Amino acid sequence: MKVQDIMTSPVLSVRPTTSIVDAAQLMLAHRISGLPVIDDSGALVGVVTEGDFLKRTELGTEPKRSGWLHVFLSAGRAADEYVHSHGRRVEDVMTRDIVVTPSSASLEEVVEAMGRRHIKRLPVVDGGQLVGIVSRSDILKALANRLATASAPDASDESLRKAIVAELGGQFWSGNGLIRVDVEGGKATLSGTIFDERERDAARVCAENVPGVQAVEDQLVCVEPISGVIIMPPQQRET
Repeated sequence: MKVQDIMTSPVLSVRPTTSIVDAAQLMLAHRISGLPVIDDSGALVGVVTEGDFLKRTELGTEPKRSGWLHVFLSAGRAADEYVHSHGRRVEDVMTRDIVVTPSSASLEEVVEAMGRRHIKRLPVVDGGQLVGIVSRSDILKALANRLATASAPDASDESLRKAIVAELGGQFWSGNGLIRVDVEGGKATLSGTIFDERERDAARVCAENVPGVQAVEDQLVCVEPISGVIIMPPQQRET
């Protein structure tokens, strides 16, 4: 899946000279947490987000330092903080060091960039022009749509069993090969031995994600490799 498949377009934007009042009201009205900032030519020059409005003199939240700390603060840094906490235009508070993505990028690339830079949205730029924006909520919508529209094939129990076995076989954590799989009437039963309780949920999820599987029964026995303690399946622990 590509960015162009899920991005929001056209996208709301503001100009550098837009007042922060107007920008804040626009964000509130449309229930969004950030806006790209474009110049008169349509080129992206920054992004303004909720976070840019947090340290404000009107709220009493501007940076405050004791007298002796000012010794270590340069005049330039102090001036910059003053503009950010007192400025009236978007260009005074916006973030200029921005990460963008082309519409042809994969979701894998976007998710990696969001995680690495700790950001919630990426402007989408093609040919130097802003064409959209992709956010965490766009990715969440794509996931919800995929899960909701996933169709279960008309598969036999044996084909389901083979699919689960193949999926388990491709996972590093299940390399011991001691998980047995049986399927009857679309219900998968997992039995055998595991050596880490975390493998129990992983095996269940593995089976549940095979299209056509209706239910999963856990009969796995966990053997703690160092102490030899045996942990029975959940159903047997309750009896």
